[in-house]
Amino acid sequence: MSSYKNSQNFVNAVQIARQYERNRDAMIIVAGACQSHFEALLRAGANFASSPARILIHALDPLCIAAKLSYTSVKDTISMLDIMDLTVTGLDGLGGVETRGSYRMGVPGIQHTDEHA
Repeated sequence: MSSYKNSQNFVNAVQIARQYERNRDAMIIVAGACQSHFEALLRAGANFASSPARILIHALDPLCIAAKLSYTSVKDTISMLDIMDLTVTGLDGLGGVETRGSYRMGVPGIQHTDEHA
């Protein structure tokens, strides 16, 4: 682990976040950066992490994963195999565990008003 410059900081951040929310579907964590210690990030509680093959990843790869999860219904699950085509580096750059989407649709459009204003 000491061979990876910032991985310990990422692991610590994931562990602290998981102290507040243990459920991997209630809080989705995409962690790491280029050449991160992938296995340690997943053990710490990340849903998705970089970099299984210890390669440089594209800066937008984690964003593509986060966007896909945020617009996937809570009724559906996403695996890395479902989204690897959305990334530049594919399974060498990012990996993870099956995770529920986080999008909830309200019908009809719900207006939020501040009754105390």
